[in-house]
This record gives sequence, structure tokens and C-alpha cells, in this order.
Amino acid sequence: MATSPDATVETDSDAEQRGTFTDLGLAPAVLKALRDVGYETPSAIQAATIPPLLAGRDVVGLAQTGTGKTAAFALPVLSRLVPGGTLPQALVLAPTRELALQVCEAFERYASHLKHVHVLPIYGGQGYGTQLSALRRGVDVVVGTPGRIMDHLEKGTLDLSELTYLVLDEADEMLKMGFAEDVETILAQTPATKQVALFSATMPAQIRRISQQYLRDPQEITVKSRTTTSTNTTQRYLVVSQAQKIDALTRILEVENFEAMIVFTRTKGATEQVAEKLRARGYSAAAINGDVAQPQRERTVEQLRTGKLDVLVATDVAARGLDVERISHVVNFDIPVDTESYVHRIGRTGRAGRSGDAISFVTPRERRMLLAIEKATRQPMTEMALPSVDDVNATRLTRFDDSITAALGRADEIRQYRDVIDHYVSHHDVPEADVAAALALVAQGETPLLLTPEADRRERFADSGSRGAGAGDRPDRGPRERGGPKATYRIAVGKRHRVEPRQIVGALANEGGLGRGDFGAIQIRPDFSLVELPADLSPDVLNRLSGTRISGRLIELRPDQGPGARPRGERSERPERRDRPDRPARGDRAERGDRPERNERPERKPRH
Repeated sequence: MATSPDATVETDSDAEQRGTFTDLGLAPAVLKALRDVGYETPSAIQAATIPPLLAGRDVVGLAQTGTGKTAAFALPVLSRLVPGGTLPQALVLAPTRELALQVCEAFERYASHLKHVHVLPIYGGQGYGTQLSALRRGVDVVVGTPGRIMDHLEKGTLDLSELTYLVLDEADEMLKMGFAEDVETILAQTPATKQVALFSATMPAQIRRISQQYLRDPQEITVKSRTTTSTNTTQRYLVVSQAQKIDALTRILEVENFEAMIVFTRTKGATEQVAEKLRARGYSAAAINGDVAQPQRERTVEQLRTGKLDVLVATDVAARGLDVERISHVVNFDIPVDTESYVHRIGRTGRAGRSGDAISFVTPRERRMLLAIEKATRQPMTEMALPSVDDVNATRLTRFDDSITAALGRADEIRQYRDVIDHYVSHHDVPEADVAAALALVAQGETPLLLTPEADRRERFADSGSRGAGAGDRPDRGPRERGGPKATYRIAVGKRHRVEPRQIVGALANEGGLGRGDFGAIQIRPDFSLVELPADLSPDVLNRLSGTRISGRLIELRPDQGPGARPRGERSERPERRDRPDRPARGDRAERGDRPERNERPERKPRH
């Protein structure tokens, strides 16, 4: 049925007063999960979409990627699920396996306090055995790509007869990738009584036709985005793993010429953790979040304004309306989940004609969010490199020079100390330059003035278990220095992926808690690389390392079996094929499950 004229709602993404998640009518267990992750205020699309979905109405949501659409449909679906069944109650269709995995992880996070809720990702590139076993045990929510969902439907291994909710996420992208026929087939094979939510960045004619044919009197919700950023603010990003973020932030604090800084985290708990780690490293830092009482919040902001505090670690809500002229830098320690939050965040700097800097930490899996922000703000972000040891030392020397220059300006005080130095030189027969060097050594205290690569590596390894404050923290793995027997491992990145040995060492060291002595020879071949690592790596470490990404690519680390055992994917000139499992014969319909990983329009395979 067509969308009725009175069913269209336009909501302004810049609206700051949208209430809280508690006002939306979500289930108590879902609200508890949101409190755990520190979410406080719904985004525009969430505030407008959740109530009609909870009321059982079909919805068409028009909003750009990065506006918080996943929570907009996941929260009401979970609030209305009835756990305990064996057949899926909800199906989410996503255009790519990367998005399917992200949506699946979001469902699991929001369902953390719901008992017996099982979520299953189904996508091409994953073995059928895992999916079939989970389906036999029973799942409540299936998140999948259209091609692989169609495979299961045709094989009779996925029963959607009890489906209550169906979500089309990024519908326009699915159509661009050639999934239009599959999507309509899936819609037609599901119960007519199901509730449907369709989310799309645009509304082409094909999406409009699907909405009219398969949705029942949907409420159309459009987020009108006024996401503009100040031209006075320089926007940069740094690609880092979650575990590297504290190190990266410390390096930035070392080399950036900042007056005051706000560091934004995604959750309330992360604000305290990051602030504590910065204080431990000698920085004047404090945290504010929704749990901080208003009087304390006001005192903290006043300290930032007067220069008694240099770094403020905050959540989005806590920093709403915060206007302090000293703020020269904003760092997105966790990149925001929606573009309007990004705009609000970096709007804390570059105000009143002043210049500002915004730096965002982006994990390899968050590159989609980065592209969404650039598209929404219509301003490109410049990639920056992690400041090196040389960069840090250059900055430290400059500041040391400045402190000497400032001290030399205090002529009266300098005069009496000159007499002290002359006395020492005359009695100990030591050159004045050596005395000056000794005084610099004394002045540095326990923290060396210059950072050496070895000291930097020890510091990072010693803090490896606490670096990734916030979501995704890993337990302390600790450094492992060893010089024992080595084995050769193969990783699926090579020269054509433009990797260098230092990238390989850095990624494996960070993810596996490896030390310098753990690495042997590294050979970079055209399509893959060979790395010598300890022969007795534990299964847990191997599992972590196999999931490591270098330059955004999954490295799939595994023991090298020699030239004859090279996987088919490494012989292919197309990197997309590397992720595919062994497939059935060409005529088998199962090949369609792998199509979302391609960047090209998939060929239509004949059905048998």
C-alpha cells in the first residue's frame, strides 16, 4: 500500500532536545543494555523511528549512513521479541557481509540482558556448516546478505514461516549491487503479517515501488540533515586498532601544539578510563559524563576555561553546549555512530573565527563511517600518520629549548646560579658543557627527556592490556620476549597491498602481545607474505592474529605449508576472491552467497 500523505515525518538531525531512550517505551532489559554501553540520548532517526516500530507499524526511514539506523530498528525488534522459539522471528537484510557483521554485533550488544536470544549472521564467505548448525539449534534473529539468504531458502535450510519482523538495511545499496530480484523474492516468501522496516539513504523509483508493494501503510520518516562543519577547523583522521588508541592519543598530546583539548568517547565508562590513563602519564585530565553531578561538571568546565585543566574527556551529551575559547583540539577517541554527533563534537573548536583541529581515531572496520561523515559534511578528512619517536623527540627538544630561553630571561636569578656552576667547575675540573648536561639529566627526573625506540616499545607493551579503554577492551596479554624455535606463517597481504615489514610487525605485536624477539625473517611476496614467529604460539594467540587486519585487509594468518599449498584466493588477481571458501560446482546456486563482497554488479547465475 502506498505511503499515506499524513504518514510522513520530517525530523531535523540538528535538534538537540530529543529526550532519552527511557521516553521511547523500550523494554527494561534493552534499556539496561543501553545504560551498560553508556548511550544516553537517541539520534534523530532513532527518536522518530522507534515509537512507530514499537507500535507495530511499518516504517520507511530515509537517512544517510551513520545516523544511528542500526539501533533504530534493533532496539524495537529486541523489545518485542519472544525468546524461546526455534525459528527466526526477525530477519535483517544487509548489502555486505561487513555490514551484516556490524549489525549482528549491535544486536548482541543490545540483547546482553535478554535471556535466550540468539543472533546469527549469514553471509557469503562463511562455511555453510557453521550456519546450518546454528539454524538447527534455533535462532531468534538472522542478519544476512540477500544472496546467502536465498541459498538457504532454496535449499530448505532456513524456515521463515514464523517471521514477525523484516528489516531492509541500506536498501538502495542492495539494489545497486544487483540484489533487487532476491530482495523481492525474500519479501514474497515471508508471512504477509510481518512488520517491515525499510531504511535507505535515497528513494529511487525501485525503492518506492517495493515500499508500495510490500509495506502496509508505512510511516515515512526523513532525517533532514544540516551537517555543516566550520571551515576554520582542520579535520584529520588516524587509522588505529582499538588497542593502539591510548598510545596514539599520548603521541598526539606530545606533538600537537594545543591549548586545551576535548577527547570524545562513546561511553561513560570510557571517559573515566581514558582520563585516568592520561593522568597516569602526567597530563592534567578530567572526565565528564551523564553520571557526573551538575556542580562537579561546572567546576570541571571552569577549570578547563581558566587553564587549570588541559584535557577534558567527555561523552556527547556531557559536552552539549560547551563553549570554551581555549579548546583548540577535538579528538574523537571513538568515532561517533552518527554524523550529526560528529558535527556537534568538532563544533566545540574553531569557534568565533578561531582556528581549530579535529582528529578522529578510525579502526579499519569503521572506514564506512568515515566515508559517511565525509559525504554528510561535504568536507574531506586528511589521513595523518602516527607521530614517530623522532617527532616526539623534536617536540620535546623544542619545549626544552623554550624553557631554557625563558629561564635565561630571569637575569637576576641566573646570576646567583652562575656562581654555583663556577664553583663546581673550579673545584672539580669539569667542562661547563658537561655540567649543563648533568643538570639536564637531573632535571628530567624519572621520565627521560628523549624517547628511544626501545623505551617506547617497552612502554607500549607494558600497557598493552589497558590501551584500548572503552568498548572492545582486551584482557592484558603482556609482552612476550623469546628467542626460541621459529615457524613460518603465511599472511594474505603482499606487495600489491603496499604493506611494509614495519606494518606487519606493528599489527602482529599489537594483536598478539609479541615482543621484538618473537619476530624472525619477513618475506613480502606479490600476493602474500611469510613471517617467522615462535613455533609454540598458543591457539588463543593464533586465533587473535588470524583476525588481524593490515591496511584494512584480513591477514588470515596460518602456518605456511609450502608453495604447493597456496590457497586458491592467493593465485587470483582479484582480492575479493581470497575470502571465499571452496565452492560447489559452477552451476550451483550457492555461489550467489559470495556476491556482496564484490564491488561490481554480480552476474546472474542460472538457478537449478
